[in-house]
Order: sequence, then C-alpha cells, then structure tokens
Amino acid sequence: MTIHAGFELLKSATITELKTEAKFYRHVRTGAEVLSLVNDDENKVFGIAFRTPPEDSTGVAHILEHSVLCGSRKFPVKEPFVELLKGSLKTFLNAFTYPDKTCYPVASQNVKDFYNLVDVYLDAVFYPLITPYTLQQEGWHFELESPDAPLTYKGVVYNEMKGAYSSPDSILAESSQQSLFPDTPYGLDSGGHPKIIPNLTYEQFKSFHDKFYHPSNARIYFYGDDDPDERLRILSRYLDGFDRSEVDSRIPLQRPFERAKRIRRPFASGKPGDEGRGSKPKGMITVNWLLPETVDGELNLALQVLEHVLIGMPGSPLRKALIDSGLGDDLAGTGLENELRQSYFSTGLKGIDVDEADGIEDLILKTLETLSKEGIDPETVEAALNTIEFQLRENNAGSYPRGLIQMLRALSTWLYEGDPLALLAFETPLSAVKSRAAADNSYFGHLIDRFFLKNPHRTTVVLVPDPDLGIKEEAEERERLESIRKAMSLEMLQAAVADARELRRRQQTPDSPEALSTIPTLKISDLDKENKKIPSDVLTWNGSNILFHDIFTNGIIYLDLGFDLHTLPQDYLPYASLFGRALVEIGTKTEDFVSLTRRISRKTGGIRPDLLTSAVKDSGSGAVWLILRAKSMVSQAEDLLSILGDVLLNIHLDNRERFKQMVLEEKARQEQRLVPMGHQMVNLRLRSHFGEADWASEQMMGVSYLMFLRKLANTIDEDWAGVLSILESVRTHLVNRRSMLFNVTLDQPGFSRFKNGLEAFIDSLPAADAVRAEWLPQPPPEFEGLLIPAQVNYVGKGFDLYRLGYKFNGSVQVISGYLRNSWLWDRVRVQGGAYGAFCMLDRISGIFTFVSYRDPNVGKTLETFDLTSDFLRRSPLSEEELTKAIIGAIGNLDAYLLPDSKGYMSMLRYLSHDKDEDRQQMRNEVLMTSTREFSAFAKVLDALKDRGLVKVLGPKSAIDESISTRGDWLKLLQVL
Repeated sequence: MTIHAGFELLKSATITELKTEAKFYRHVRTGAEVLSLVNDDENKVFGIAFRTPPEDSTGVAHILEHSVLCGSRKFPVKEPFVELLKGSLKTFLNAFTYPDKTCYPVASQNVKDFYNLVDVYLDAVFYPLITPYTLQQEGWHFELESPDAPLTYKGVVYNEMKGAYSSPDSILAESSQQSLFPDTPYGLDSGGHPKIIPNLTYEQFKSFHDKFYHPSNARIYFYGDDDPDERLRILSRYLDGFDRSEVDSRIPLQRPFERAKRIRRPFASGKPGDEGRGSKPKGMITVNWLLPETVDGELNLALQVLEHVLIGMPGSPLRKALIDSGLGDDLAGTGLENELRQSYFSTGLKGIDVDEADGIEDLILKTLETLSKEGIDPETVEAALNTIEFQLRENNAGSYPRGLIQMLRALSTWLYEGDPLALLAFETPLSAVKSRAAADNSYFGHLIDRFFLKNPHRTTVVLVPDPDLGIKEEAEERERLESIRKAMSLEMLQAAVADARELRRRQQTPDSPEALSTIPTLKISDLDKENKKIPSDVLTWNGSNILFHDIFTNGIIYLDLGFDLHTLPQDYLPYASLFGRALVEIGTKTEDFVSLTRRISRKTGGIRPDLLTSAVKDSGSGAVWLILRAKSMVSQAEDLLSILGDVLLNIHLDNRERFKQMVLEEKARQEQRLVPMGHQMVNLRLRSHFGEADWASEQMMGVSYLMFLRKLANTIDEDWAGVLSILESVRTHLVNRRSMLFNVTLDQPGFSRFKNGLEAFIDSLPAADAVRAEWLPQPPPEFEGLLIPAQVNYVGKGFDLYRLGYKFNGSVQVISGYLRNSWLWDRVRVQGGAYGAFCMLDRISGIFTFVSYRDPNVGKTLETFDLTSDFLRRSPLSEEELTKAIIGAIGNLDAYLLPDSKGYMSMLRYLSHDKDEDRQQMRNEVLMTSTREFSAFAKVLDALKDRGLVKVLGPKSAIDESISTRGDWLKLLQVL
C-alpha cells in the first residue's frame, strides 16, 4: 500500500481519451476519498461533495448549501462567498444541491487564486458559523414590523423555491421523479417545498450539518495542471483534524412497483381568454420508467445512446410520433436522468388537452412496442452513436469548466460506491456498446423491451391547469399566517419583531476590517496587464469575407455561417429563428426532415441555428445576424459542406404541418422561459427602447416574439400561402454569399485541408447585390407590468447612459461588479429575500440596467435601484475593497473560453467593431480605477433614477399592489 501525505493510493490510471493521469486516494485517518486528475488544462477545478439524502421536504440540504458559505472559522465574515465573487479571478464559483448530494465546486486559471478558493471552501464546509440567524436569512423567518402588523414569510431559499414552483416545467420534473421514488429520498424535494420550508427548525438544520458534512462522507476532486502533491498537502491540513465517523448516508433502492401508477397534479395557469391564449388552458403529461442503477458504465452509456435514438433528434421515432400526433405543442420530460443511484426515463408532451392524456400514454407505449418488435432504422442508431461519441471526444462543456463536467460525471458512479473512472474512461464502454449494436440489429430494441415494455415500474403524471390556483395559494398562505399570528401570545409576537430587527441589524452591520482581512486575495501586481488576444485573420474569396481563427481544436472544424438580418424588412425579423430551425429541421427537396436530421447526426458533430445581436461601436445601427453553427471532424469536412449546401440551396419550405410543429414548439419554449428566465425577458424588454440591435433581439427572443408566435400559429391555418411566401422571401434575402460571413475556428494545418472545399462551397451559393433594409423600431410602452401566474417577480429599470452624457470608462466594469456583489446583494437578496439582483452596462450601446431575480418585492426593489447613487456617494470604499473590485473585473474580462467560443467571440467583436486596442484601453482603465470614478458615476445614476424606464414581470397581485401605492403608472400586458 502506498501512503502519501496521509492518503493511501487505491487506483492509478491513464485516461488516454482525456489526456489525463488519474489517481484515486483514501484518506487513512477519516476515509475521505479523493480523485486527482492531472492534465494540461489551465482551468483548474476543485470540488467537494457530500451525500446528503433529505428526510423531508423542508429543503434543509438546499438551505445548508447556501448557509455554509456565510462565514467560517478562519474567515469570520458574513459571506466569504460574496467576498470571493468580488475579488477573485474565478472561472467558476458556486454550489449545487441535488436530490442526494451537495457539491461545492470552484475553478480558476491562476494557481494562487485557485488555492485561495479551495482554502475558503474547505473551511466553509467543515467549520461554518451557522447560527439561527443564518437559517433565518437563507432559509426562512417570520417578517414582522410590529406586533399588530401583518405576518409574512421571508428567506432567500423560500423565495427561490416559490419561483421554482411557479414554473410548470419544474413542477412536472419534480413530480415525475417523485412519482417513481415514493419510498426513498428521491420522493422528497431536496430543494424545499414552500409550504414545508417553514417547518424547518434550527436544531434540525444544525444536526443535518453535523451528520453529513464530515470527511468520512466526503468525495473530493481535483482537476487541471497544478501540482498533485500540493493538492494532498492542502487536504491533509483540514482532514487530519478529524477522526473517522460512521456516517449513514446510503441511498436506499426503491422497491419495484407491481403495476403502473397515475398521478394528477394542478398547476397555476393563465385564465381562459387571456391575450393570445385559447379558450381552454393546456396541461402536460409525462410517462416515466425506473431504470437500473447507474454504476454499470456500459449500461449507463447504452441508455444515453438509447435516449438519443428515441427523442434526441428532431426525427427520432418517439419524438416524431408524439409531435406528429398533434396532441401537444412540444416534448415534455427530462429524458434520461442518470445522475442518481437509480436512473429513470421521462418523456411526454406539453400543451395538451388533459382529456386526451390516456391517448398520449397509449401512443408512447405503442410506439415503443413497434420499435421493439419491428426494429429501429440502422441509420438512426448510427446517428445516435456518432452524436454521443462526438460529444465525448469533443469534451465541450460550454460555459462550464471541462473539469466540472468530469467531476459530475465521476460522481454519477462514485457516489454509489462505483468506480469513479467508469464513465470518464469512455473508450471501453463505448466500444462495447458499438460492438453490441453492430453484432445485433435488435440490441436497442431488446433494451426497450426489457426496460420499458416489461417494466411495471412506470408512472404517468398529468399536470392539470388551474387558472385559480395562484389566487388560492396566496389566500391559503395569508390564512395560514393569520392563524399562526392569532395563536401567538403578545410575548411571542414581540420576540418575532425583535428577531426580525436583530436579523436586519446583523445584515446591515458591515464586516470589520480585521474580519475582511482574513479573506485571501491577490494583488494588482498578480494580474496580467495585457488582454489575451484571439487569433483572427480576415480573408476574402470572390467578394465573401472569411474570418479564420488559428486555434488548436483537436481536429474539429467549427464553421459559423452568418446571415445578415439587416437585409430583411423589419416585419420579417420574427421569422429569423424559425427560418434558422427550418434550415436543419424541415427537410430538402430530396430528403424529408427525418432523413436530413439523421444525416446531420451521422456525418457531423451537429448543426444548429443561433441569433447574434449587438450594437455597433460608434454607430447608430446594430449588428443583427442569424448564425448557422456547424461542426465536424476535419475528416468529415466534405460531408459537412455537402449538408450545408443542401439545406441552403434545396430546402423544401412548403411543409405546413412540420412548420406549424416548430411554431408550437417555439411557443411552448418561450412560455417555459418566462419564470426561470424572467430576468432575461425583463432585461430584453427594457433594452429594446434604446437601440436597434436590442429592439431586434426582443422581436426575435422576447415577449414580442411570444405574442408573434401565438398569432402565427393561427395564420398558418388561415393563410399558409402567405406565410410560405414570407419564408421564401427570407431565404432569398439571406442566402447570398455577398452578404454572408464565414467564420472558421481551426488550426492552420486543418484549415489548409479545409480551405479549398470551403471556397468551392462559397462559390456554389447565390450572389446578388446586398441591400440593407431600413428599420423603424417601435418599442413597447415605457413602463410595463407583464402579468404571469407566478409567486415571484422580476423587476427591471434602465436607460441609455450615453444619452445622459456619460462617456465610457473602464472603471464602470469595476463599479458595476462592486454594486452587484455589495449593495444589490445586501439590499435585494440578503435583506429583501430575492434570489438575486444584477446591474450591467453594455459598453458598446451605453445601456445600463438593473434587474432582480425571483423577487418577493416590487416597490422596495425599485427603491433600492434608485438609492444606488446615494450608496456610491456615501459609502466609503477602502483600498482593500477597491483592489478586490478591480481583481473581480479583470476576472470577468479574462473569462475562460473553449476553442469554439473563442472563435465565436472574435466574430462578435468583428461585427460590433470592438477592436483589440479599445479593449486594451478598457483594461488599462480598469487597472487604474480609483474612488474618484465611483463618486463620478453616482452623478450618472442620479439621472438614471429620474429618467429610467421600468418593467415588472410577475403576478397581478404584486403589480396591482405596486400600482395602488405609486399610482396608475404601469401599462399592463397579460403575457401568460
């Protein structure tokens, strides 16, 4: 046995597919397990996870996830997490609560910064200063101004979960999971149910930490290019202070059902007759199966492929059967969930008539039976296998660090005593699945028969719309609180008032300089003075522009085709997203959409549409583009270009049924976004008043787009010829090589092989004089109340600072970050109970916006926004705080980007005329920021306070209350 720094080495392996050396350790003294991955990725990741199965739905695990980051033994400040947000170069800093585990990951490219983050997180989880007031702030408490005032609930997690339970999709996902696991922790809500959260006591809260947050229950993870020995030395300094403890955190297996079950559950919906809605509100349905344990790497991967076969592509047979049925608007369900001890599969439809639920269930079962008996098209299997393999080899984590995705993948087996490398080293299970599929055409059909058709552990969950549910729940909460209030003696009421005041006093009392000095931080001298540049060359070919980014991509071509939407009449703008989807989802003259989408999955790494909008520097116009994002291996370049040629030149738009399916899907997805992404919708709506690009963005992605989709669904039935004519006109305007842009991210050797084919492809496209259309934006009312059936609000206020005379200086990046992580955090989140609040300046357009997220307030939040200038003017800023704010701003400027994101970002900068020298000037100004700029910016915000526009997305009750206290100042629009 090899012992190093108190750790015994259990396993050592080379993961060739990740170019990683892996070592798996156990801490001798405590039994804590450590997975240490060493590779050349500069974006280093650390994470510590605990198994935390809940015993009820009070949300104790979730509240504790928030609370351990509110001060610890070594770092006795109110919120070390926020101090790190202010002054770290972090590329990731957060925490997650799952149904059975709580994870605390961090990431940074700077090794000193990285170890600072690790130190704070380790002290936080093992030695938190969790007091009764921590529970009150992060979980719940009674808010009472005086003994005779109304009693209310307040708390960050309480309001976060009210937001979650305002989303029908969240309710459906939670209900589907719980229906399959009635006898295990998975049958509870680890996030917390708003009705049950107030049952949580401090004793239960503290006991949960004492039980589960122990090294003997910990799984610790490192990834990246830092010193692997230093990792163990850091850990030993914490772990050696504990003894081994027997922590019973096992996740029991769910007993199998003898027969299928059905569950109906209501959700708050819009009222019949609301603008844009039909006379009968629509529901949702999922059919769900419990599947085997996740620890078998081969079966886990096989089920991932099967999920893609069934529903992963637009033409997948189960997805197609559901959408073609016309019984719903879009697919529902989470698909395959394989991050719990037992995996499960969930699929169905949203936008249904609940009276047709039986028929939808029968359709799902009959489709699966047909696939099992008659077999699955071999090309569909090939497409699914190619897609999963491409994703594994590309290892593209999007905005997440790659190491974080690998950590979560490892935990899906490791947490349940399985091999943590089972899914990281994917070559062996992938080869096994491919071999089985090649040897037996019925391989996936057998899986369907075994795990679906012959599996009695099945549930059907139907969500039934209830237009009055929101009002009922508000009334029930008021009655519950009034009942509690009546049962309280005068002494109890006085104690509640005193507790609420003491909590506010603690929240409003700043940390002492001595406490703040304990938070480790970098120095300005540790920061790079120069921006990292992205390689970019502008090439031309027969009048077309090609942007080339010479970046190592591990043999993958990233090709973005840009279509200038400014060549369209403005009335056609809302069609852009749909047209982009149609290019890859409606079919061509020689292939229906099933064959086309299957071919894309077989021969490429994927092709998808995107929208890019930005103001253009020193210009009154905007860059508004539809981007077709494509990728493949260099060896697949010919196939990639052939497919792109077919979809651009031979698209068959005259398919009314398929196009209407896409419209209904888009509508359902826009409606789904309203609650979880309400802050984005409010921000878009605000910004649409001040610039062409933002107005266009709102037309294509915001509330206006949702209203357009509802009307278009009817127009397709009434005037398909007119709709088709517009789509053909859009194609004619956009598919023109003289107005298109071709963006390639690839290393030089790969580009040399690809260049001739790309040039031939460009030559094959139509060429015509590009005419720029003139748009006359018509923004919505300036002050709006956007009504949705929710239990929370999203509040926004903003204006164009350049119209107020402000001249951009890089210091605003420092100031806005400081405001987010101090003033707005303290007033809107900590004291106000919202889940979050933001402020941001677009330096190209000059638009500055405040936005809150899952907010119980309207008026108080707007008041906070308006007091921001006073805060900047009156709150002294220490040199230490200024340094942290500068470091945080530099961290945001230096956000870690994967190769495809680098090429895309460079294209955005090219289109918005954002030059390297301007960005370097901004960096210089960030580094030179002083307290003078803070005072100067306060004057700018004074003007915004008076002239800023306001948007509120939320329930009618909250908006009506705001109107009653401030006068009839909001124009109401029923959105949902």
